[in-house]
Amino acid sequence: MQQFSAESVLALAPDAASAKAANGLTKPGQWPLLGASDAAVWGECQGSSRYQTQVDLSGPSFRCSCPSRKFPCKHGLALLLLWAKNPTQFQQGQPPAWVSEWLASRTERSQKKEEKQQQKAAEKAADPKAEETALKTAQKRWSRIDKGVAELQQWLLDQVAQGLGHLTPASRDAWESMAARLVDAQAPGLAQRLRYAAAALLDGPQWPENVLRRLGLLQLACNAIQRRDALDEGASADLRVLMGWPIDKDTVLAQATKATDQWQVLGVIQEERDNNLIERRVWLHGVQTGQRALVLDHIFPGRVFEQSWMALSSVQATLAFYPSAAPLRALVVQTQAITPPDDQQPPLTSTPAQEWQAVAQRVAANPWGSLHPLRCQDAILTYDGERFHLHWGDVALPLQLHLSDGWALLALSGGHPMTVHGEWDGSSLRPLTARSPEGFWIWSPV
Repeated sequence: MQQFSAESVLALAPDAASAKAANGLTKPGQWPLLGASDAAVWGECQGSSRYQTQVDLSGPSFRCSCPSRKFPCKHGLALLLLWAKNPTQFQQGQPPAWVSEWLASRTERSQKKEEKQQQKAAEKAADPKAEETALKTAQKRWSRIDKGVAELQQWLLDQVAQGLGHLTPASRDAWESMAARLVDAQAPGLAQRLRYAAAALLDGPQWPENVLRRLGLLQLACNAIQRRDALDEGASADLRVLMGWPIDKDTVLAQATKATDQWQVLGVIQEERDNNLIERRVWLHGVQTGQRALVLDHIFPGRVFEQSWMALSSVQATLAFYPSAAPLRALVVQTQAITPPDDQQPPLTSTPAQEWQAVAQRVAANPWGSLHPLRCQDAILTYDGERFHLHWGDVALPLQLHLSDGWALLALSGGHPMTVHGEWDGSSLRPLTARSPEGFWIWSPV
């Protein structure tokens, strides 16, 4: 049976209000029923109604009969929090029907998903025309992309010939028109890149440098498309992703390189995108292999992610990596034991030179990768009156950090060195987790 700390449970809260509400529901008298088995914990919470709440410890995954749209809800958090603080409150035994049926349905869905993937792979292998049909479809798309890229390249030449000095706020309309034509050419990824460049127009004192760098990456993409027949498999896959050409998950699971390791969760971040999709990024580090991984998921509002991830916990799992010249994104094939953050476990170690070398190698292999995991050991947080910085090695990294989160982290660290994990976008770091060298405290942004 896996055990969690109170801090690791609260780190799963979708917001600060949910964490506060969960803390308010941890009085034993509010739970007339508390039970546990090797697979799950469950309980009934007495509120305005009597809610049945359950947690699958292999995720952890939550389910509750309350009408809350937050995930996990306050009841699920409170139940796991009670168990983390005092598991002796829970009656050991076989789960009731409403828990065992849920666990069985989760197992059944997992098995059906695996069977569906195997069946799809078998049907594809048995159809002699499937590969030929896919090739013809790809050729048609590349033909449209080639025409769009030729137009984009001429457009880029025109911008450089006229000079960035001629640009005005009204120029964004013309750039949007070019982006729309790229969408029509079935290259939505290039359109997104062009809109990203347009967003930097006249934005801040360094805008010419920022715009030119982003346009340069678009020109590099045009060159790569023209030379695509000379690219290896990994670089070709990166180019398809750049085009906005999705890679089928079933294909990844069936053909991709797999890695089994004890993966430490460096950080978890959840954001809402313009199309109302909720995006979750989970950054992992392989303890034995040293490999970094990104598990990227999307759901629509009102839906829930299949699995929860606790910052700085460890998960024994098998991952399937998407093809790439710099493999980073992966799918979870199977998870086994989950180990909550442990102060007694020796922390990972790395030097600034090793971290920057890994980033440089990924950028050299795939220059269009926008985010990189960075582990900053023995770093000191400072505030210059305008912005927080992380002094690490011989650099001071500007941070994407709300003032409230920054002051909370500074108070915890007391100005002493700490280890910070975050996302590096090429110009600033977004901290996702931090901990003291002694493991006395663990921090994540609210």
